[in-house]
Amino acid sequence: MIEIKKQSLSETFSIYFDKRMLKILLLGSISGFPWVLIGSSLSLWLKEDGLSRTTVGWAGLIFSVYAFNYLWAPLVDRIQIPFLTKKIGHRRGWIVLMQLIILASLVLWSLINPTENLALVITVGLLIAIASATQDITVDALRIEQIGENEGKSMAAGAAMAVVGWWSGYKLGGVLALFSAEHFQMLGFENYWQITFLILGILIILMNIGLMFVSEQNSNERRDKQALNDKIISEKLGNNFFSNLITWIGGTLGGPIISFFKKNGFSIALGILSFVFLFKVGEAFLGRMSIIFYKEIGFSKSDIAIYSKTLGWITTVIFTLLGGLFVIRSGVLKAMFLAGIIMASTNLLFSVLAWSDKSELLFAIAVIFDDIAAAFATVAFVAFISLLVDRAYTATQYALLASIGTAGRTTLASSSGALVDWLNGDWGLFFILTALMVIPSLIILWSMKNKLKLSEK
Repeated sequence: MIEIKKQSLSETFSIYFDKRMLKILLLGSISGFPWVLIGSSLSLWLKEDGLSRTTVGWAGLIFSVYAFNYLWAPLVDRIQIPFLTKKIGHRRGWIVLMQLIILASLVLWSLINPTENLALVITVGLLIAIASATQDITVDALRIEQIGENEGKSMAAGAAMAVVGWWSGYKLGGVLALFSAEHFQMLGFENYWQITFLILGILIILMNIGLMFVSEQNSNERRDKQALNDKIISEKLGNNFFSNLITWIGGTLGGPIISFFKKNGFSIALGILSFVFLFKVGEAFLGRMSIIFYKEIGFSKSDIAIYSKTLGWITTVIFTLLGGLFVIRSGVLKAMFLAGIIMASTNLLFSVLAWSDKSELLFAIAVIFDDIAAAFATVAFVAFISLLVDRAYTATQYALLASIGTAGRTTLASSSGALVDWLNGDWGLFFILTALMVIPSLIILWSMKNKLKLSEK
C-alpha cells in the first residue's frame, strides 16, 4: 500500500536544502559525465571523420555494457580495492579507480585517428563504458546510502538531485566538448577532437577532488547482514574450503536476486523487470540519433552546444527539481504514467522539426520540451527503482534494475541508425515510431500498479 502525507509546497521544497543533496548532486555529475565521451562526443567524432549513420549507431553497442553491470555488481559490493579502500573507503575507492581508468582512456584516444584505427577507438570506448558502468554501481549505492532507509520523501528528493547532477555532468560536459572541438577546428587543428579529450580529462581530476568531500557511512551493518545470509548457506553445506567457496559465491551472486524475487513475488518481479527494460527505449532511439539529426538539418556544433546542451541543461535542472516535487507530493506511480505520456508527446515535436525548414525557434522548442520530458521521466524512474532495493544489497539490486533499463535503451537503440537508413532518411517517421515505443511499458505498469510494494512515507 502507498501512503502519502500531503505537505505544503514550501515544506516539500525545503527537502532540497538538506546538505546531503549537494553530495548527491556531485555523485550524479560523476555518473553522467562519461556519457558525454561515449555518447555525443564519440558519435560526432566518428561522423565528422566520414563514417555512416549505421556505423555510428552500431558503435553505440558499447553502451550495452551498462546493461550487464549487475553481473559484477556483487563483487563491487564485497571486494575491497587494495590501498584505496583503507585510505578513502570502500565506495569511494571503487569510484576513484574507475575514474583513473577513464582518464587514461582519454589520453589514449588523444593519440588515435578513427579512420585509421576504428577498432582501437571502439575498444577504448568500450573500456570507458566498462569503467563507467562499474563506477555507476558504487555511485548509485553511495547515493542511496546517503539517505535513511525509511526516508521515502528524501529518497525522492535525492533521486531528483542525482538526475540534476547526471544531466549537469552530461550537458555541461557536452558544452565543453563541443565548444572546445569547434574552437580548435577553427584554429586549423586537424586533431581537434583529440585535443578536446585531453581538456575533458581535467574534469575527471576535479570530480575526484570533489568526491573526497562525500562522506561514506560505516558498512558494518551491510556486512553483518551479508554474513548472516552466508551463514544460512554454510550451515546447509558444511564447513570446508569448497563449501565456503560455494557459500561466498552463493551469497554474493544469488542472495541479491533471491531477495528481490522473495520481496515482490515471482510474477510481480518479472513485471517490474519487463517494465524497466521497455520504459525508456523510445527516448534512447531518439537520443542516439539526435546529434546526427541536428547536423544533417544544418546546425553547427556551437548551435548544438547552445540549444541542446546549455539551454537543455537549464531546462533539465528546473524540471528535474519540479519533477521531484511532483513525485514527493503525488507518488511515484502517477509520475511514471505521466512521464511516459510526456515522453511520447515530445518525440513528435522532432517530427515537426524534421518536416520543416531549418528553424532555430523550432529547434529550441523541441529541445526544451524533450529535456522537460527526459528530466521528469528520469527522476520518476530513479525514485521508483530506489524504493525497490534491499539495503543489504544496495549496489547489486539497484545495478540489476538500472542495467536492465539500460539493456532496453542500448541493445535495441543500437539499431537506430540502421532504422533511419531503412526509412531512407525520413526523420519525421522515425520520431513517430519512437513515440509509440513507450506504450507496452505503460500497459505492464498498469497491470501491476496495485500489487507493487513501495513505501513513500
